Amino acid sequence: MATVTRTPQPSLDELLRTTDPRRRRTDILMRTLITSAFVVTMIPLISLTWTVVSKGIGRLDGYFLLHSMRGVFGGMDAGGIYHAIVGTVEITLFAALISVPIGLLTAIYLVEYGGGRPLSKLITFLVDVMTGIPSIVAGLFAYALFALLLGPGAKMGAIGSVALSVLMIPVVVRSSEEMLRLVPNELREASLALGVPRWLTIVKVVLRTSVAGLTTGVMLAIARVIGETAPLLLTVGVVDSINFNLFDGRMMTLPVYVYRQYAQGLVSCSPGDTSCIADITVQRAWAAALTLFLIVMLLNLIGRLVTRFFAPKIR
Repeated sequence: MATVTRTPQPSLDELLRTTDPRRRRTDILMRTLITSAFVVTMIPLISLTWTVVSKGIGRLDGYFLLHSMRGVFGGMDAGGIYHAIVGTVEITLFAALISVPIGLLTAIYLVEYGGGRPLSKLITFLVDVMTGIPSIVAGLFAYALFALLLGPGAKMGAIGSVALSVLMIPVVVRSSEEMLRLVPNELREASLALGVPRWLTIVKVVLRTSVAGLTTGVMLAIARVIGETAPLLLTVGVVDSINFNLFDGRMMTLPVYVYRQYAQGLVSCSPGDTSCIADITVQRAWAAALTLFLIVMLLNLIGRLVTRFFAPKIR
């Protein structure tokens, strides 16, 4: 039996040494530029992470996470963010519950059924316009809508969810549309050739193939809105007590909590007093910002796990 001798493949460095000097210099230049761009990109990220962690970790403990601000006034060394965590999680999840089905179904129509029709072009134009809407405009829209339905001054968590969904929907549509377009047409054609209905092909083949990208798009949309402050100030308001009901009364959210606590700390400082940054309200603001940072990281971790377990298995 004849043995097959395999010739070892040269490494990338060996190939570069055998190329002409001009190509080698170009390769070194591009490597340097790419590495430099990566370092420059990481500097603000590392700086932001270090600042939030160093300033917020000292106040972040079990008491701070499990108590609200009810009965806490001024610079009292008490109070926590439990009510703000509840409000942030409920409002954001309800906004996702509104946005994801609408955005995903819109993307499916644009990719699978639109086919350059006038309606699909109009939807694409409107999505592009919605992508650039300022968050305060989304808040004003939701506030005006519910003011007509419930009367002036209505504030509750569901209104904030509607405002955030206005900001989420175009992100979900755009990201889902791009992911669905990456699915090879051969997979659709093979399924249809076997007699599978088109709707079932979309559910079982197209969506299953692109589930990783769709999940990433949803996580990006949630990360886009979870830190919004202006629309929630208009639609949800502020409260120091715990409220679990999205459809009754005001709720506190972490972005609004950070804004109010930091603003109160700055008001209590005298001009030029650099030591006032240690005020208790400012400490609470940084700890709440760190909590929001950790929640975003947790959501991304959940998205990664969903991607890992539901993505198509390659054998």
